Amino acid sequence: MSPTPPVRRLRLGLPRRMFSQVLLMQVAIAAGVAVLATGLFLAPLSKQLDQEAMRRALAIAETTAQDPQIAQGVRATRPDRNGPVQREAERIRRATHAEYIVVLDRGWVRWSHPTPAQIGRRVSTDPSDALAGKEVMEIDNGTLGRSARGKVPLYDDGHRIVGAVSVGIAYDSVRARLISAIPGLFAYAGGALAVGALAAWLISRRVQRQTRDLAFSDISALLAEREAMLHGIREAVVALDRGGRIRLLNDEARRLLGVGDEAVGRTPDEALGAGRTTDVLAGRVSGTDLLTVRGQRVLVANRMPTGDGGAVATLRDRTELEQLGRELDSTRGLIDALRAQDHEHANRMHTLLGLLELEMYEDAVEFVGEVVGDHRATAEQVTEKIQDPLLAALLVGKATVAAERGVALWVSDRTRLPDRLVDPRGLVTIVGNLVDNALDAAAGTPHARVEAELRARGRAVVLRVRDSGPGVPEDRRELIFTEGWSTKKPPPHGRRGIGLSLVRRLAERQGGSAVVGPAAGGGAEFTVVLPEALTEPEPAVPGQAPGAACVAVEEAR
Repeated sequence: MSPTPPVRRLRLGLPRRMFSQVLLMQVAIAAGVAVLATGLFLAPLSKQLDQEAMRRALAIAETTAQDPQIAQGVRATRPDRNGPVQREAERIRRATHAEYIVVLDRGWVRWSHPTPAQIGRRVSTDPSDALAGKEVMEIDNGTLGRSARGKVPLYDDGHRIVGAVSVGIAYDSVRARLISAIPGLFAYAGGALAVGALAAWLISRRVQRQTRDLAFSDISALLAEREAMLHGIREAVVALDRGGRIRLLNDEARRLLGVGDEAVGRTPDEALGAGRTTDVLAGRVSGTDLLTVRGQRVLVANRMPTGDGGAVATLRDRTELEQLGRELDSTRGLIDALRAQDHEHANRMHTLLGLLELEMYEDAVEFVGEVVGDHRATAEQVTEKIQDPLLAALLVGKATVAAERGVALWVSDRTRLPDRLVDPRGLVTIVGNLVDNALDAAAGTPHARVEAELRARGRAVVLRVRDSGPGVPEDRRELIFTEGWSTKKPPPHGRRGIGLSLVRRLAERQGGSAVVGPAAGGGAEFTVVLPEALTEPEPAVPGQAPGAACVAVEEAR
C-alpha cells in the first residue's frame, strides 16, 4: 500500500520578491490612508449636517413665533384641532417641509401638532428653557421619533411670554443626506487609491530594477557576505562615493593607512593628508598596480570607478616583498663578490704556493701580510669612523660589492658617527638605498667612485653620498623621489622607484629632509638631514679615562 502523500498546508505571508513586498505595502498604506481620510471627513460632515438641521429648525421656530396670529390665538382661544393656531402652524409646516410645528402654552399644553389627536395634551419633553426666554437647539426623541429640534419662546404684543414654539426636522432626512454623500466620497477615495496604487507600482518597478529583482533575504545575505568578505580578506579596500568621500574601509585598509572610523565621510585629503597615496585614492593619478608609500609601508594600489560615480580602491602590502627583494639583490651582490673573492683567493693561494716551492719564504710572508693588511685596513677604517655596528657592517659589505662591480667605495675622512643612534635600522635603510643607487649610477663610468660621509652635529646626523655617475638633471631632482618613478629596468622579482621615496619618507618622518644636487667634479650628491637621530650624550663621570674624553671631544667635533 503506497504511503499517503503529505498534506501541503497553505502558508500565508508576504511574497519573497522585494518588488511584490514593496508594492503590497505601499498599496496597503495608500488604502489605509484613503479609508482614514474618508472617515475623518465623514465624522465632521455628520456633525455639520446635524448643526444645519438644528439651525433650520430654529429658524422655522423663530419665523412661526413672529406670526401675530399664533400668539393672539394662544391668548384668545382654546386648544382646538380646527382652531386658528393649528391652521397657521400646519400651513407653515407644509411650506417649510418640517416634520412638526408644536405651539404650546405656559402649561406645556399643545395648541398645534401634525397629529390632531395630540392637541390639548401636554408635551413629552421639557420646554422649561424656551418658556424661560431661551433658544434651544437639540437632537432628541419625541412622540414622532428622533428629530433635530429648535425651540423659541412665544411673545404677545406686550412682549410677555405666553408659550413656546417647537419645530422638528426629521432625523431620517439628515441621515439620508449623509448617506447620499458617501458614494461621492468613496468615488474620490477610490480615485485617490487608484492614483496611489499606480504611483506605488511605478516606484516598485524602479526599486525592482535597482535591486535586480532580489528578495529582502537575498539582499540581507549579500550584505552579510560582503561584510564578512571585506573584513576577512588580507587586501585593503577603500570605497568612495560620487563626491570623493570615503564611505567604506575594511580592517586591512584601516591598518595599512593608519586611520580609524573617523575617516569615513571625509575626503582622502582630509583623512590622509597630502601625498601620493591620497592622489591615487582620489583618482588624480591613473594606472594599474601603482606604487605608493604610506609611513614605512610599500603599497600597490588599483582604483576602479563604479557605476554610481564613485570608486573602489584596493591596496596590497608589498613591504615584506620589497624587503625580500632588496635582501635578494644584496645576497646576489654578496654572492658575486664572494665568487670574485674565491677566484682572487685561488690566485693568491697559487701565488703563495709558487713562492713556497721556490723557497722564497720571506717574499711569501710579505705577500700574506699585504693581503691580510688590506682587508683589515678597510674594516678598521670604517669602524674607526662609524661606531654603530650595524651601519659599519653595512658599509664594509657594500665596499666588497662595490669592488666587484669596479667601483671604489670610500668613507670620507670627515665621517664621525658615535654609537648613539635613535633608529639604527632606519639609518641603515637610508644609507643602503643611497649607496645602492650611487653604485648603479657610477658602475661602468671611468674612474668609478662613490663616497659616503656621515657627520654628527649635536643630535643631528648629516649624510652625504656622492657618485661619479652622469648626475641628475635639474628638472628631475624632485621627480626621482616620487613613488614608482625610475629610469631603470625593473628586476624580475619586483618593481623599482621605491628606494628614494622611502629615503625621503623616513627622513621627513623624523622631521628631516632629503635632497639631491650636483657633486663636485661631476655626478650627483644626495644629502639627508636627520635632526633628532642621536640620543643625548651621557654626562662625564669623575675619574673617566683620558681616552674616553678624547673620544667625546672627537664626537663633538
